[in-house]
Amino acid sequence: MYSSEIIGCGMYVPENIVTNHDLSKMMETTHDWIVQRSGIEERRWVSNDTSTSDLALKACEEAIKSAGIDKKEIDCLLFATISPDHDFPGNACFLQPKLGLTEIPAIDIRQQCSGFIYGMSVADAFIKSGQYKTILLVGAEVHSKGLDKSTKGRDVAVLFGDGAGAVVIRRTEVTDKAKNSHIFSTHLFSEGQHAKDLWCAAPGSGLGTAERLNHLHLEEGLQYPSMNGKKVFANAVRRMCECLMLALETNKVKLEDIDLFLFHQANLRINQMLAQELKIPEEKIFNTIMKYGNTTAATIPIGMSDAVKAGKLKKGMLVASAAFGSGFTWASSVYRW
Repeated sequence: MYSSEIIGCGMYVPENIVTNHDLSKMMETTHDWIVQRSGIEERRWVSNDTSTSDLALKACEEAIKSAGIDKKEIDCLLFATISPDHDFPGNACFLQPKLGLTEIPAIDIRQQCSGFIYGMSVADAFIKSGQYKTILLVGAEVHSKGLDKSTKGRDVAVLFGDGAGAVVIRRTEVTDKAKNSHIFSTHLFSEGQHAKDLWCAAPGSGLGTAERLNHLHLEEGLQYPSMNGKKVFANAVRRMCECLMLALETNKVKLEDIDLFLFHQANLRINQMLAQELKIPEEKIFNTIMKYGNTTAATIPIGMSDAVKAGKLKKGMLVASAAFGSGFTWASSVYRW
């Protein structure tokens, strides 16, 4: 049976840096308040004329270059995002022509913060089945255009940034599991009964009104995301621990065997609690949330790219990832770089 490997990665964030001090001019908050609760010091926000697929394009171009392939070799495009350019069609369809690709399947993945690992799982399954050989997977978000940047919305607004990360995943044959780069396994979960603990109500067909969005919805602020922070935090730590350990047990790998942990970057305190619970050495976790904030589906591939550039992620390393997000959804994966 075929296996799949990540052969290249790339990332892109907007040039515009928004610090906590900048936010304090928009809402009642302080740098210390934000850092204490999230670890975030700054994030990137796009200009008015930039879309999610624009960010994705830059990350994809870098990933293709990193992989050393001709983009014509790509036979499937997967796009994880919850902040598309438009309601429909899927954002992969807007990205595809920007990349100069034609006719290949262009598929959106709507699994929020778990979207990238869900995408890894889809790509891995496609490749193992023999259906596709070279898949481009990108996670990208433009959150800044959908946030309530007033004091009322600060609990959510201070957390999110814009950015994109991408990987090229290609078919391979594994002759030595201990040496050959490949995805060992992915593990996906969800519990929809908690969907409204982190969600955006409008626009939507489930609002009990004739329109998906009307002036009353806007006056109520239903177009902005809302979150039960304490519930999300507690579930994130528990579920990420569970699915990470499942991934390790499935592959008969011990925590100490992992060379680098690339976790979703929702809140630095979540990752610190995760490390504390599992006794993971701080130097084995690569965090980027301090400078980018939560870029949802983009955080893990952004971390991959940054870690490679920083010399923290090297060929042959055994890597583990875990994510938790709206839905609730959560996921984990183990792979050799």
